[in-house]
Amino acid sequence: MPPTTTQAPLRAYRRLFALPGTRAFTAGNLMARLPSGMFGVSAVVMIAGARGSYALAGAVTATGLAATAVTAPWIARLVDRHGQARVAVPATVCAALGSLALLLCVHYGAPDWTLFAAYAATATTPNTGGMSRARWAHLLAGDPAALHTANSFEQAADELCYMLGPVLAAFLCGTFFPEAGTLAGAVLLLTGTLLFTAQRATEPPAGGGSTGGAPLRAPGMPAQLAVCLALGAVFGAMEVVTVAFADDRGHRSAAGVALGLQAAGSCLAGLVYGALGPAGPAARRLPWCVAAMTALMTLPLLAAALTGSMLALSGALLVAGTATAPTMVTNMALVQQRTPAGRLNEGMTLAVTGLLGGIACGSATGGWVVEHLSPTAGYGVPVTAAVVALVISFARRTG
Repeated sequence: MPPTTTQAPLRAYRRLFALPGTRAFTAGNLMARLPSGMFGVSAVVMIAGARGSYALAGAVTATGLAATAVTAPWIARLVDRHGQARVAVPATVCAALGSLALLLCVHYGAPDWTLFAAYAATATTPNTGGMSRARWAHLLAGDPAALHTANSFEQAADELCYMLGPVLAAFLCGTFFPEAGTLAGAVLLLTGTLLFTAQRATEPPAGGGSTGGAPLRAPGMPAQLAVCLALGAVFGAMEVVTVAFADDRGHRSAAGVALGLQAAGSCLAGLVYGALGPAGPAARRLPWCVAAMTALMTLPLLAAALTGSMLALSGALLVAGTATAPTMVTNMALVQQRTPAGRLNEGMTLAVTGLLGGIACGSATGGWVVEHLSPTAGYGVPVTAAVVALVISFARRTG
């Protein structure tokens, strides 16, 4: 009897997790990755509650983002050179201590500058998503269809963590005490990293003797990182503008639900995309994925302009989110292909750094448009950023 419609997609994922050790490293990685969606919200709630200043809270988290952009590629280079366990564990310990230092500085009323220093120390957090993708690439070498499914699962996991992380952080900080989100995040990060790195059988070999060039100078990589920057601007602008739009309508608390629906749409689309398998080379697929994303990103703009309804906007974000994961999966597949051998984690971390930089630019631009024009006009920013990503990806489609 042929497999049913439901069984066929599940079979692709069963194949992945039938490999020895994959379930264990995935469980640890998910636990370590969840705090990535918790720390920012937790820090803002904790600092703003204690110091009465959202400006200070925002400046502290922005400093941490800038420090991550500088530090993350260096940590990733060390991971590629010396191995995941040898580098990730001490780097995570340093990051967890930075989180605890921030907590203590806020709780005991230390000077403002100590908050910046403590949060900057969390920039040593290793790119656990990149390390997990590197393990899949090592285990599934020579099986592009299975690797496509694995990358799709990892993107869906990213969306799930960014969707659940802020909710969990807000719940902990609001239900227990303001420092609860930061404390729980530090514990989850350290525990998850220890569980992940303990799975030595699936760890890719260290590339200490790699002669591969720097990923940043690899053919096609600069343009690929420019695409990452533009895609990050889409996400950063969408978040700020949606919060502003909901606040303008008197339903600020609904912004989290609306953005959660966008992440949910992306998560489901990523799982389906992974089960279907790749249709042609990633270099040819990416422009069409970005084109679909650009088209769907117009839906929130139309919903806001034509209805002004949070319900309609939430539905538009759910549908728009379905283009995110396929685009990001294809984009990361191209990054993997263009990164020199032995420096995969560094290449993927550069892509994440590009996304983070784009998120910061998109947030700032979206905030400016909201303040000087209107929240509805702000939805033009993610559309514009998506168009920029589309132009770059079509220009490099033969790369």
